[in-house]
Amino acid sequence: MDRQELARRGEDAAAAFLERVGMTVVERNWRCPAGEADIVALDGEDLVIVEVKTRRSARAGTPEESVTPSKQRRISRVARAYVASRGLSPQRVRFDVVTLRVLSEDRALLRHLRDAFTVEG
Repeated sequence: MDRQELARRGEDAAAAFLERVGMTVVERNWRCPAGEADIVALDGEDLVIVEVKTRRSARAGTPEESVTPSKQRRISRVARAYVASRGLSPQRVRFDVVTLRVLSEDRALLRHLRDAFTVEG
């Protein structure tokens, strides 16, 4: 399985998990000039921008470590562009991270980090 397939399968698993816990997935792989939102979801009245990170091993660090401050700022810019493009005024915009650590071909350890980071400004 190549990297793109691994990422797609991770995003599929993350979207299914988020829906199982009661969130509504409204967009996947939403793109704008600022970048891409892996998953855009609603959790009650909160708009949730979800970054999904899937890894086969921890050789390059944990999936959580790859969501660096610069990546957080990019995700925040994407969120602002999404809100503006849809004319939304959500109660709150929240940033979650879903990580998947692949254990075997059909098993992965999934972690959902709610409110994983905040971005000032």
